[in-house]
Amino acid sequence: MGLEERLVDEMKEAMKSNDKLRLSTIRMIRTAVKNKEIEQRKKLDDETILRVIQGMVRKGEESIEQFKRGGRSDLVEKETKEIEILKSFLPQPLSQEEIVKIIDQTIEETKASSLKDMGKVMKSVMSKLGGRAEGALINQLVKERLSP
Repeated sequence: MGLEERLVDEMKEAMKSNDKLRLSTIRMIRTAVKNKEIEQRKKLDDETILRVIQGMVRKGEESIEQFKRGGRSDLVEKETKEIEILKSFLPQPLSQEEIVKIIDQTIEETKASSLKDMGKVMKSVMSKLGGRAEGALINQLVKERLSP
């Protein structure tokens, strides 16, 4: 079952169980996906849908920081619950050791030897990890591995 079908099924389930927060969050995801489809003028594959959801998680985390600064604990709590629901549609993140192992394999495959080769290593690693790790963490680890 693809991610789009899973979203529809989970939305139906949330309707049946009268879970308003889950229902509104899933609708928010589906709207963002539909907007991206309109923007790209094509049906999105699962990988692109995952990137849309990851973007929504990042925006939610930024919102939480702003709500905390503004003293809006009610909104922090709501946003935190929404992020949990969003993350339930993302694949399980890899451990740092697993990420380092993939980075090392990629460095060998691409024969990278210095920070000049970081671009091709990052491109290859990002495609292999498919959203199961944060880009900032991957970037940091690749820099550490390529630095003398």
